[in-house]
Amino acid sequence: MKLGQFTIHYLDGGYTHMDGGAIFGVVPKPLWSRKIESNNKNQIPQPTHPLLIQTEDVNIVVDTGIGQGKLTDKQLRNYGVSNESRLAEALAQHQLKPEDIDMVLMTHMHFDHATGLTDSEGHAVFPNATHYIQRDEWEEFLNPNIRSQATYWAMNQGDYQERVQLYQDSVEPYPGIKMIHTGGHSFGHSMITFESEGERAVHMADIFPTHAHLNPLWVTAYDDYPMNSISEKQQYIQQFINEETWFLYYHDPMYFAVKFNREDGKTIESSIMREHTD
Repeated sequence: MKLGQFTIHYLDGGYTHMDGGAIFGVVPKPLWSRKIESNNKNQIPQPTHPLLIQTEDVNIVVDTGIGQGKLTDKQLRNYGVSNESRLAEALAQHQLKPEDIDMVLMTHMHFDHATGLTDSEGHAVFPNATHYIQRDEWEEFLNPNIRSQATYWAMNQGDYQERVQLYQDSVEPYPGIKMIHTGGHSFGHSMITFESEGERAVHMADIFPTHAHLNPLWVTAYDDYPMNSISEKQQYIQQFINEETWFLYYHDPMYFAVKFNREDGKTIESSIMREHTD
């Protein structure tokens, strides 16, 4: 999609199928299944689609997918992986190589967002990129607690750490692109806003992971601080709708981008569908 002077694509970071109850938390299945259907294992499709943002002078990637060749057979089975990351192939479709990426913006460091940071030997997939990560998220990633150690994997550390840029509340890595700490899904979780020539988009990452999570109360069971997620959704979603902002999704199996109707705040007014649905 074009957003002012920015061009935004989604990339193939791998395709998973996760437990529907975990993705929708306490929401009853008869409600969430109207939005996204599950298979006979109660799993719903959960793609991981990093964003590629191209400006006049830089190439930026947001989050990095599940990587290639780093998950065990058990993990591939449990996460319902139908394909691992194809980031290099996706970038090649835009005449780019991983070495051409100037910035990597991480919304958080959970495995399904961060495993694509390194190869199986710990080398940076994007060796020339500055990696922007919220400070609290980085500290917990390096020193996970008894709960978060299940998703902050030591094998996702690597030599990209030499090019990490930490921030606390917010940072603007490029004019018109801002990372804002939200918390909620994880303590250091962040969203990313984009603005160019009066056009706006937001990537709220895993506090608003699919279009079906529009209701502020619909948060995942993976959220470490669900009341924070609810509060941030209440604060921002209607504001963005009023500003005619595009919502960009990393995990949505149907939509790449959505605009909601300003009048009722819930009807999808405009959308860009994904080519790959499952």
